[in-house]
Amino acid sequence: MHQDDNSTAEPTLVSNRTLEIAVALLFLVAAAIVFYDSNRIGFGWREEGPAAGFFPFWIAAGLAIASLINLAQALYDRTAGEEAFVTRPAFARVLTVLIPSLAFIALIGGVSLGPVDITGLGIYVASAIFITGFMLMVGREHPLKSLGVGIAVPLVLFMMFERWFLVPLPKGPIESMLGLG
Repeated sequence: MHQDDNSTAEPTLVSNRTLEIAVALLFLVAAAIVFYDSNRIGFGWREEGPAAGFFPFWIAAGLAIASLINLAQALYDRTAGEEAFVTRPAFARVLTVLIPSLAFIALIGGVSLGPVDITGLGIYVASAIFITGFMLMVGREHPLKSLGVGIAVPLVLFMMFERWFLVPLPKGPIESMLGLG
């Protein structure tokens, strides 16, 4: 259990120490991948200068050293970092933003999951759905206000990007049907 500033107990999902160890190991794996690839393409010094893997190799070396120091500190000092990195209720609040955001990204370009192929709706329709849904579910706003903002914001963004800046953004079947795609 974790005691927060309001003196209410919240169950700890993961401690700082656990995440310090996990992140140090993750960065060590990343450094190992860069070491491998730098070795594959060459990381030495040639007559014309450094080989393609020279700078990545030394950056990975620094990353590996820093990761080893962090890992050693996290493993050696068992009392530090045991406070909660995130509690269950706080993580649930993060998920209320993360999951709709991932769905928003999937709605823009579509999703292929094995035999299931969902066509993307484009950024404007996906934005309208995302904003409206987010205002309704998370913000607990009035449905008419949510719908109004959910429609107005993508329309303004469409005018700004497509008409004024002439920057085409991903569009879906609805824009094509309206002759805007």
